[in-house]
Amino acid sequence: MTARTAPYTGVIPPVVTPLTADGELDRASLERVVGHLIDGGVSGLFALGSSGETAYLTPGQQDEVIKVITSASAGQVPVLVGAIETTTNRAIERANAAAGLGADAVVVTAPFYTRTHATEIDRHFRDIAAAVDRPVLAYDVPVCVHSKLDPELLLPLAADGVLAGVKDSSGDDGSFRRLAIGARELSGFSVLTGHELVVDAMMLSGADGSVPGLGNVDPHGYVKLHEAAVRGDWAAAKAEQDRLVGLFDIVTAAVPGTASATAAGLGAFKTALMLRGVIATNVMSPPMRRLDDAETAVIAKYLDRAGLSRA
Repeated sequence: MTARTAPYTGVIPPVVTPLTADGELDRASLERVVGHLIDGGVSGLFALGSSGETAYLTPGQQDEVIKVITSASAGQVPVLVGAIETTTNRAIERANAAAGLGADAVVVTAPFYTRTHATEIDRHFRDIAAAVDRPVLAYDVPVCVHSKLDPELLLPLAADGVLAGVKDSSGDDGSFRRLAIGARELSGFSVLTGHELVVDAMMLSGADGSVPGLGNVDPHGYVKLHEAAVRGDWAAAKAEQDRLVGLFDIVTAAVPGTASATAAGLGAFKTALMLRGVIATNVMSPPMRRLDDAETAVIAKYLDRAGLSRA
């Protein structure tokens, strides 16, 4: 939305990781997800993010996910890969593994589990960028890592060329606005929102694009929203965002008190993709559970309401 050059723009969904009935990686379904997203017009793919169940996968499974996604995408769009680890050396190890398997960029959080300080978070990103031969994006997700990446931390890292972008899933729209304002004069740095319910507002604030989990289910819708925002047709962007907000109601299908917010949301995305014929099952990594038949029927109604086809 500005004259500066941003390396990553558009819609970059955090790709779900389909599993077989016995909980192993479903390679064929993952290949179909990649095709579904690219056919939907996305600008990139984010592998091994929260929606990809990265915290639940073994390193071997993570490697297989990267191999399948990079192979299936075949260079059509950049593949950003999460190197989500507790501390710096572990993140460097995963980031270099991802780079060796074809990642175009890596996405890392602040350190977590260990107690940390802003000076250590700054050093964390600088050390990773120095050790990895790929662009590094920061992943701001305080609900999971319990540290907020404020603009005062991120903008100096961007100005120094340490960070190529940020995926902001903080839900702190005021902080995002300040980040977007501060990034207006910074080339080579992308400001991406993970707040899928207000992408139109974040684009108006200066976002370069979005990383919406719901984009797995309806990539065409998010691409339509993005294109409307880029051309300044805010009425069209709002109308599409409103429809997607209605579709997001699928995350309410899980019976209250029986599943975490993660399982309810990600389970809804997987169930919707199953209903759309993209993946074979809605199996989740333990200890999460798959959504049952009654919950699946609720999701089917929301898909119909949003005008999305089912298999």
